[in-house]
Amino acid sequence: MYRGFSISVVIPCFNEEAGVAHVLRGMPDYVDEVIVVDNNSTDGTAEVAQELGARVIHESRKGYGSAYQAGLPAARGDIIATVDGDGTYPSTMIAPLIDDLLAGGFDFISASRFPLQDPRAMRGRNRLGNMVLTWTTRLLFWRAIADSQSGMWVFRRSCLRWIHACQTGMAFSEEIKLEAIRAPQLRFGERPIAYYERIGETKLFTWQDGFKNLWFLFVYRFRSGR
Repeated sequence: MYRGFSISVVIPCFNEEAGVAHVLRGMPDYVDEVIVVDNNSTDGTAEVAQELGARVIHESRKGYGSAYQAGLPAARGDIIATVDGDGTYPSTMIAPLIDDLLAGGFDFISASRFPLQDPRAMRGRNRLGNMVLTWTTRLLFWRAIADSQSGMWVFRRSCLRWIHACQTGMAFSEEIKLEAIRAPQLRFGERPIAYYERIGETKLFTWQDGFKNLWFLFVYRFRSGR
């Protein structure tokens, strides 16, 4: 419980045995519930998560978005936060982001990794890809967003009534932000955070995922007609 609100944290995981252990051991005490979505892991991710007190949901459909589509509706907290299972996003920032959410009257806050505090935390080609996707988002949707690809969000659970993100892959990250931005009932904000080097091997296919995300932005923009 934090400031009178129950807090859920949702973590999508695919073979993040070492990373998720680090993340769960550092989870703040005020978090009421941690949901780890095990997305067909072949290592001990699920077992480690259960041993460290997380509620584990198994999602057989592959993909980052698929994991979130299973995990977010299962969250019971008044406020939902997300982090990755690789240690890149700081769970210590959940409380400050909630403070900003409440003080600013926001419904959804996305944590921006840029400008990077530690350039070693992200490879150069990933920085380039993020820059291209973020600028494309700005141009297509006329929104001064700082980080369209961030995977850390803090939002009121009631937002799920208005957000209908259906992408099964990495494009889910930009889709959920766009859904929040474009819902007239919701107020969207961004706040900067630190970002760290990942624990374990990357699961991102930089060019393949990047082009898929870029294509999605155009499809979403012109299909929606808004």
